[in-house]
Amino acid sequence: MMEIVDGFITQLNNYLYSYILIALLILGGLYYTIVGSFAQFRGIGEGIRLLFEKSKDNTSLSGFQALMVSTASRVGVGNIAGVATAIAVGGSGAVFWMWLTALLGGATACVESTLAQVYKTKTSDGSFTGGPSYYIQKALKSRLLGVIFSVSLIATFAYGYELLQANLIISGLQRYVGSERYTLIVIGLLLATVTAYAVFGGQKHIARITERLVPIMAVIYLIFCLIIIFKNIGNIPRVFADIFSQGFDFKTILGGFAGSAIMQGIRRGLYSNEAGMGSAPNAAATVATSHPIKQGYVQMIAVYIDTIIICSATALMVLGTGVSTEGGALPLVQRAVASQFGEIGVIILTVSVFLFAFSTIIGNYFYTEGNILFIVRRPSNFIIFRITVVAAIFIGCIMETNLAFNLADLTQGIMALINVPVLVLLTKPYRTVLNDYRAQRKAGKNPVFIASACGITGTDYWREEDAAELKQLIDA
Repeated sequence: MMEIVDGFITQLNNYLYSYILIALLILGGLYYTIVGSFAQFRGIGEGIRLLFEKSKDNTSLSGFQALMVSTASRVGVGNIAGVATAIAVGGSGAVFWMWLTALLGGATACVESTLAQVYKTKTSDGSFTGGPSYYIQKALKSRLLGVIFSVSLIATFAYGYELLQANLIISGLQRYVGSERYTLIVIGLLLATVTAYAVFGGQKHIARITERLVPIMAVIYLIFCLIIIFKNIGNIPRVFADIFSQGFDFKTILGGFAGSAIMQGIRRGLYSNEAGMGSAPNAAATVATSHPIKQGYVQMIAVYIDTIIICSATALMVLGTGVSTEGGALPLVQRAVASQFGEIGVIILTVSVFLFAFSTIIGNYFYTEGNILFIVRRPSNFIIFRITVVAAIFIGCIMETNLAFNLADLTQGIMALINVPVLVLLTKPYRTVLNDYRAQRKAGKNPVFIASACGITGTDYWREEDAAELKQLIDA
């Protein structure tokens, strides 16, 4: 029975990803690029500056913490295994299309995170919560659609993704600990315990962990990649030539679109950086800031960190070593690493896989609390919910996850199918907020946003009475 269900979902996902989602997200990215007057390029310097903007609000996340949470979710084992698979199936040209989708995805990320800030809600403890469910309900007046989005996000991030990441940690360790049942149970219990420590501490606790773990994780992996790239620096010009030539080899592309550079690059790029899915806005909404567009710019930077930097490092490392690209996923990366450093290199890669997967586990969970609150509006339910998430981590360590992977693909697809059209419908408030910020910056101000002054309604925050609090944030 489960095989029949798995087969049906697989076929549904193939159709969804091969036709509907690819067109929706690419056209959406182009639309937001034009609407925002190329904000994803013009705002890069501003986004980097805003990463380090201080805040006096100790109850909410800083911009840097929100960036680390969203990066923790975006940057996972997929940045290693997923990129390798795209290259194995689609060739070197897949990397070019991965880059292109990241550049378009930056515009989408800016829109959704800005709107999450505009329509965020202040909770009883003084912190903020928000995301697509909130701007769907407040701006489009549809609670039902908001609940559907929240359910799809919870199914994806609390269960599907957590099962997968836990299983990938086990896969990385099996080379050293074997696959005996009792061994997997012990590792599962340890991983579940560490996860419980993170998630039962709440969102602020998760933010503090990712604030420390993600930079360490990224730096270790990038240094490792750069060493291998520089060891093979003579091959890099050829690698770039192959990336661009194969990326535009339309004869090959038209001969087999499903396995082409375009399809593999777009699919890897879109679902590596998550732009358009509506996940990162849940982190963006928790930040105390004086203007919504500030988090739009910051979350745009997260897309570039994920794809332009980390995914590219994996691609150049694999292609630069010249190893056979057959097999894909982790075995391909392991071969590339082993060819340069032997077994010690594979050990370092295993450590990276663990850090990537664990940071993704806790980053994924962060997104779900605001959506649980949106549905039930009773924070006490978090206790039971957290127990089920910890249980999913344990189960992921001891089970096969093909069905979980397909379910996660389906539910994240539903998220994008809802979120991207909603963003198009909310073009007017986004442009209003963006233009307000640019006008204030041009006047030499550190922008403060008041919704009524811009003609935007339906917000719980950004009122005239919040002006004093907002001005305090920029005086920190």
